[in-house]
Amino acid sequence: MVRGTAQALALFIFLATAPASTFAQTPDPIRQLQSDIETLLQGPGITRGTWGIAVRSLSRNEPLYELNPRAFLVPASIAKIVSVAAAVDAVGWDYTFETVVRGTGPVVDGVLKGDLVVIGSGDPAIGGRAGDDFTSWVAALKQAGIRRIDGRVIGDDNSFEDPRPGAMWAWDDLGYTSGALFGALNFAENRMAVTVTPGRAEGQPVSLAVESSAANRPLANRAATGAPGSRALLWPEQRPGEAALTIAGSIPPGTPAVRLSVSVGNPTVWFASVLRSRLQRDGIDVTGEAWDIDDLPAAPDASDGQLLFTHRSRPLREIAQPLLKDSINIYAEAALRLSTGVAGGRTNDDALEAIRMRLPAWGLAADALQVVDGSGLSRRDALAAETIVAVLQRMYDPTGASPWMSGLPIAGRDGTLDTRFTGTAAEGNLVGKTGTMSNIRSLAGYVRTRDGEPLAFTIMVNNFEGTGAQAQAAIDAIAVRLAEFAR
Repeated sequence: MVRGTAQALALFIFLATAPASTFAQTPDPIRQLQSDIETLLQGPGITRGTWGIAVRSLSRNEPLYELNPRAFLVPASIAKIVSVAAAVDAVGWDYTFETVVRGTGPVVDGVLKGDLVVIGSGDPAIGGRAGDDFTSWVAALKQAGIRRIDGRVIGDDNSFEDPRPGAMWAWDDLGYTSGALFGALNFAENRMAVTVTPGRAEGQPVSLAVESSAANRPLANRAATGAPGSRALLWPEQRPGEAALTIAGSIPPGTPAVRLSVSVGNPTVWFASVLRSRLQRDGIDVTGEAWDIDDLPAAPDASDGQLLFTHRSRPLREIAQPLLKDSINIYAEAALRLSTGVAGGRTNDDALEAIRMRLPAWGLAADALQVVDGSGLSRRDALAAETIVAVLQRMYDPTGASPWMSGLPIAGRDGTLDTRFTGTAAEGNLVGKTGTMSNIRSLAGYVRTRDGEPLAFTIMVNNFEGTGAQAQAAIDAIAVRLAEFAR
């Protein structure tokens, strides 16, 4: 008893006299993370912005940080996450697009006595980063004995609604390749080149040149030769109500010609024109012109015509790689329309309704999103950070081997993240989809913490008062902090 009393007295004296630091608790790592993120959100140029952030541990299925997680914000290109997830859910990674080539007449002595009709199904990749050019098409027609087409090359895009801009696409995006229209027939991602050559002296008009297959694209030359020593500044404008694409700006005399990459306008006419040009170049003469079937006064019925060739695209798993890494808008519009399933309708409205019907199976409420396109180019798109994280959680593959995981840009390595996060804990670790529009920046994806815990995250900001660089720097700092986190 005496010994026990002495021990108790010694403990009392120790507790009474020990400095407070002896009992200081280690800061809770989650609270420290949350505090650090709050501090990062007070940086320059971003305090007036509206933020939507959700961070979730995938191994523990618990939230680590949230700020306005249910608020609808304009997502920009991270909307592509929803489009690809819906497409994969509906048709699977092995889905291929089918484009059919038929002749409206017989082949007699090497001559197709009729039109060549190409029937599209929305393949976005022919001639693009995830597709093949027309080499196999020409070879197949020659194999069928065709040396001349005594008729027209007609693009049949009637399996889709007519190509048009998405709801609330900004008109000044439409001349650029990012604003290229999507349709049942697409070639080279619906991009073409305009070469701009300055005049000899200030004030003189510039000259414009296009490749022969783009001759049907009307151009309006509103660019001029600038002052000697000035900076070349040229841009395309698809002005409302005008069929022609305007080339505007200036270029100083003596400057080498500038090659602008622009949208092609009507993708069906473009497809048919390029195919006709390629046939002519490779030895198959075509007597008629290239047409969009909708522009013909009397459209031919090719449904019973001779089947000449069927082109199958690469599987969706391969198309998804440049879609996600390079953020190709027309690829995402094609993916959106696959959400109706293999035999579903292919209109934009059909696709949006199919996504809404899919939400309960994803564990999401019917009002979890409001999107109007597949690419995120529309400012009417509205997504919540928690919705995107839920989709990311559903698509997550811990092995990293799925087309989804391998398709997302890798921080500091490739795609739209190739120059970001270098020299940080996120480099080579974080994979994610970026989003960029004026006064909008976003990033969503996955990152592993310092002790290997996998996280899904979404970070969005709208209407910030500073520069896009300041907003991106804040987003990147938050993502790096997630990579540095440890429990």
